[in-house]
Amino acid sequence: MDHSFDHSVFAKNRQRLLEADVAREFLLEIVAQAREQRLLSEEHFSVDGTLLEAWASVKSFRPKDEDPPSDGGRNPEVDFRGERRSNDTHRSTTDPEARLAKKGKGKEAKLCFGAHVLMDNREGLVVDVRVTPAVGTSERDAALEMLAAVPGAGRITVGADRGYDTRGFVRGCRKSRVTPHVAQKQRSAIDR
Repeated sequence: MDHSFDHSVFAKNRQRLLEADVAREFLLEIVAQAREQRLLSEEHFSVDGTLLEAWASVKSFRPKDEDPPSDGGRNPEVDFRGERRSNDTHRSTTDPEARLAKKGKGKEAKLCFGAHVLMDNREGLVVDVRVTPAVGTSERDAALEMLAAVPGAGRITVGADRGYDTRGFVRGCRKSRVTPHVAQKQRSAIDR
């Protein structure tokens, strides 16, 4: 009996797996099979996003123009008290593509990426995923990209939380034959 690989096998092959985009190809094959068996509605979808913690420590988030510390070994003590840090002035020395972000007010900032998912509403199947830099508009931008990639010429609908209730997202949906059904803010971008 062959054993499945464990975390060390993945860690050793991480870069190769990411560059080959094996996970995306696997997902696309599953979605194609679901389409063939008519398990997707192809017209009603939901979209959402979250933050994925990067494989980097906040200690690696240093000023862009600073050389890495030469003492202290692999994990030197760093005191950030009173220091203002932003993605414009700092970057991770171990994962430069990660961005400092937080899930909401009062939450701690972490080095993250944005993770986005598009789901079919009939069966709840994931039909597309994206990972992006964690910037303020990445949820809506990734959603518009995924919706534009939905095959077919008919009109589709998308449900989303109120974070998607922006003029840019609503306008982008309508340009792409998508009717947005978003939870509305007090001053909503959705007209009557």
